[in-house]
Amino acid sequence: MTARRTLSQADLDVYAQLSGDHNPIHVDPAFAAHTRFGATVAHGMLLFSLVRAQLEQHYPGAAMHSQHLTFPAPAYTQQSLEISLVIQGAAAADELAIRTRITRPDGQRCLEGDCVLHLAPSPQ
Repeated sequence: MTARRTLSQADLDVYAQLSGDHNPIHVDPAFAAHTRFGATVAHGMLLFSLVRAQLEQHYPGAAMHSQHLTFPAPAYTQQSLEISLVIQGAAAADELAIRTRITRPDGQRCLEGDCVLHLAPSPQ
């Protein structure tokens, strides 16, 4: 399962307002231009929220049992990011193990993770 999303500087700014994380690497293009990244980069938890939205779309009502994340490369604004969910198998009768990834157009992964969802019971 894959989806695409392009983040804007406005998205990073709104996330900073909501989260209180105003680190200039995320919200100050002039500052970020002089860092090793060369531009502002997305907050890691903003990237995770893109994954979480996809999980909710495909598994409505499922509860996150566990999540392991790494952020091996930065995600920049104005890039078409690919969000992918790959089912790894059943962790238990009512749980599903899923590999989560966000990949930049150049193939670099911005987010890698594994989660276990506790699936919601089927409506009767």
